[in-house]
Amino acid sequence: MKTALVTGANKGIGLEVVRKLAQNGFFVYLGARNLESGLAAVEKLKTDGIDNVEAIQLDVSNQDSVNAAHEIIGGKTQVLDILVNNAGVSGGFPQSALDATIDQFKTVYETNVFGVVRVTQAFIDLLKNSQEPRIVNVSTAMASLSLAADTSNPGYDTKLAVYQSSKSALNMYTVNLAHALRDTSFKVNAVCPGWTKTDFTGHQGTSTVEEAGERIAKYALIGQDGPTGKYFSEEYFPESECPW
Repeated sequence: MKTALVTGANKGIGLEVVRKLAQNGFFVYLGARNLESGLAAVEKLKTDGIDNVEAIQLDVSNQDSVNAAHEIIGGKTQVLDILVNNAGVSGGFPQSALDATIDQFKTVYETNVFGVVRVTQAFIDLLKNSQEPRIVNVSTAMASLSLAADTSNPGYDTKLAVYQSSKSALNMYTVNLAHALRDTSFKVNAVCPGWTKTDFTGHQGTSTVEEAGERIAKYALIGQDGPTGKYFSEEYFPESECPW
């Protein structure tokens, strides 16, 4: 059975991605910062008839936690086929470029950027053992420099200096990661799930968790003829790539 790891997966979009990958025949490691929350999520999936899931304590902002998760998963399998870097934090509000504190920036970047680097580098050995490895970095259309700078964009006045810049940095890491793996069978992409009704957004949004999970899972399941090093936001750009 092929395997997948999803970070920040005990609720919301992450949990839905776990569900969809499991339904597609993968054994999924459900990463959760709090193990009890992860175990509760697994039990919830089991009540829906999904048994091919295991909770793993994984705090992407803590190297020891990432190392321990790698040791556990590496002790069970030598191959990881999919990594979905979903764990993320907003940093609280407001986030003015003039007033946001350095501590806000550090906290958000620790999870949204350094956490992705930390997990990817830790699990790259298992991913390299897969015949068709996939990495999906969960981004946002708000990370688009082109859209953020476009005064005609309806969302132009929505500015979150900390969160947006962290996801823009994540996008650049995605490009560099795809380039580093360009001569391999890896597919690495940044994907926006859409403005989704979850705890993260205060249950505001235009997309359901099911729709968001499907968008992420789609790029985790692409074939060898699929894209790599690209940026997608299918809620806003269903027919094309999201502008960088």
